Amino acid sequence: MPDAAGYHFEPGFIAHHLGELGSGLLRTLAISSIGMAGALLVGVLLGAISSLRIPVARHLITVYVEVFRNTPLLVQIFFLYFALPDIGLQFEGFTVGWLSLLLWGGAYNVENFRAGFEAVEGGYVEACRALGFSRPAAFRHVTLPLGARIALPSVTNILISVFKNSSFMVAISYPELTDTAVNIVAVSFRVFEMFLAIGVIYLGLVWLMSLGAGAVERHYAIPGGH
Repeated sequence: MPDAAGYHFEPGFIAHHLGELGSGLLRTLAISSIGMAGALLVGVLLGAISSLRIPVARHLITVYVEVFRNTPLLVQIFFLYFALPDIGLQFEGFTVGWLSLLLWGGAYNVENFRAGFEAVEGGYVEACRALGFSRPAAFRHVTLPLGARIALPSVTNILISVFKNSSFMVAISYPELTDTAVNIVAVSFRVFEMFLAIGVIYLGLVWLMSLGAGAVERHYAIPGGH
């Protein structure tokens, strides 16, 4: 299929490499799934500690958040993969993949959940305490479910970003989807076909994730909320 510049688009080339792209996609999904689950867990736990203003721990959490939100993800990946071995800590590409995504996404989710927890009206918590609930119990039964619902839209955006940022693992040659495509291009020079293929794959998956996130947000939306 020649275009005006004489380029011949070969859809069969994409079909020929679907197996390799599928393997790369599975690795992408593996590190992304662990990274998203971990980022969610870290966000809830550390966001709760931060909103409860627990001494010392809150300051340590602030340091973690500031470091990972204000340095490039690529630098964080390089630090885990190339710098830590200098002090005796060496991780394989798979571990660096999910760990870097977890730490990056977790730092953003800490602030998302903290803001959500602190947005819960104080009257709800006071009423709970008046009924005899302890502070932790009031948080668990009132602040946590309401605050999590408030934070949900921003949290789902970060989780989708975690998935997209898995492509950064090409920098350490971990054979996820993008790195697989780059390696195919290196020997075939079919740049257009390969990056069109992975672009469509990423677009389709992110679209599905956005639909799912929207459904979850609507389901758990606070009645009468804005």
